[in-house]
Amino acid sequence: MENLTDDFADYQELIGRALENDGHAGGKPAARAGYRKATDLLQGRLLPESRTLVSANDRAFDAEYSAARSTLSAQLAATAALGLLLLAALGILQWYLTRRFHRILNPPLLAATACALLAVVLGAQMLTSSSGNLRGARRDAFDSVVALSRARAIAYDANADESRYLLDPRRREQYAQSFLAKSQKLYGIQRETLDTYDAGLATSWREYRTDRHDLRFTGEFRRELDNIAFPGERAAAEKTVETYAVYQRDDRRIWALLAAGREREAVEFCMDWKPGTSNAHFGAWMAALDKVTDINRAHFTSSVRDGRGAKSGLLPWAGTLLLAAMAFTALGLRPRLAEFR
Repeated sequence: MENLTDDFADYQELIGRALENDGHAGGKPAARAGYRKATDLLQGRLLPESRTLVSANDRAFDAEYSAARSTLSAQLAATAALGLLLLAALGILQWYLTRRFHRILNPPLLAATACALLAVVLGAQMLTSSSGNLRGARRDAFDSVVALSRARAIAYDANADESRYLLDPRRREQYAQSFLAKSQKLYGIQRETLDTYDAGLATSWREYRTDRHDLRFTGEFRRELDNIAFPGERAAAEKTVETYAVYQRDDRRIWALLAAGREREAVEFCMDWKPGTSNAHFGAWMAALDKVTDINRAHFTSSVRDGRGAKSGLLPWAGTLLLAAMAFTALGLRPRLAEFR
């Protein structure tokens, strides 16, 4: 974390110097050199360090989740075992009193048995509900949030590569390949180049819409599409991929304009936010991505809330029923014990 903070401070300083140099007469070469250093720091250290931090936190969360699920499973087994023992003990006590004192039924003991049974059912229901809500929060919702958050970070860096491609002709091939690498992390298609990526995306997406088990593409979008759990989530996730495909085609249009010597048009199409431009399509893609992320975040919050609600709502009732079972048992035994006096 300290390294990440220090590197971010260095990155800000490099960007600040580049902007300052760009404002001076004849300062563009120095500005471009500073920007290159900042870009190298961002891609070589800042982003890998941030991904490592996110992965470490995710692993820690997963370890806590696994431990909590194991604890809940053990508690459920213990509740079932102790509940059966309690019910068996009350049944044996009822049978003993019937044999020993020639009483057919002992109403207080029957009430104690009913209270004990309800307490066991409520306890098991609470633990089962907590386990289900925990799984829903972690696997159904948070796993998708992680994948979509990674996708968002990759998307912004890829969009920056597109701008770098225009602003730094000497590194255009490097930035083009970097853009492709990030595209593959989002929507991975084997053996596709920038020239063939659009066709591969269209084909694989068409096959996926026909058969959702088709595995022709990988990446963060695939992780989300394989983890659909909530109403409206699939439509939102598919809209995200479709807006992504539009943005990808814009990138090839920028190339074509540059190749035709129309650099000014390429820059305007890339940098402008007017409807129909690359940035406008990027904004639509991010809006679609945010929508599916918000669906999962909302369900994560509701699963956590429901899990806490199950504990606070059912646990007092289960405890009260156990106390009532104890009271009814004492009440049922009192007349029989009085007979020994």
